[in-house]
Amino acid sequence: MRLVLQRVTEGTVTVGDETVGSIGQGYVILLGIGRDDTEEAAERLADKLVKLRLFPDAQGKTNLTLKDVGGGVLVIPQFTLYADCKKNRPSFCHAGEPALAEHLYEVFTERLRTQVRRVETGRFGAHMQVRLCNDGPFTILLEV
Repeated sequence: MRLVLQRVTEGTVTVGDETVGSIGQGYVILLGIGRDDTEEAAERLADKLVKLRLFPDAQGKTNLTLKDVGGGVLVIPQFTLYADCKKNRPSFCHAGEPALAEHLYEVFTERLRTQVRRVETGRFGAHMQVRLCNDGPFTILLEV
């Protein structure tokens, strides 16, 4: 399981003309599910995400968690994080099968909902437009 975390001042995802998810301060997460990923990995990654201290305190040090600042999370399913680009055309053979990936995406977001005030999502399998204002910029890659 891989994710790209971007600390943001705002984030929005649309499908066509419909806004399906939107947050203010928090994280926009691009979440990739691999073919060997498990529910345990999804829950562990969600727990890790909540514990990360990526927001500045009064002294400007990254000492505050998402909960400390009352931030939200916008989670976007992103199978392309498992692209194999050894050749010029990417292969996605390492990405999880759609049924597994959608299930683990739901496990991940539900685990977050038990710990974070606001969790919004993209739409699994849809063509989405993601807009965000990266704060910092501050971007991290996490993998389990």
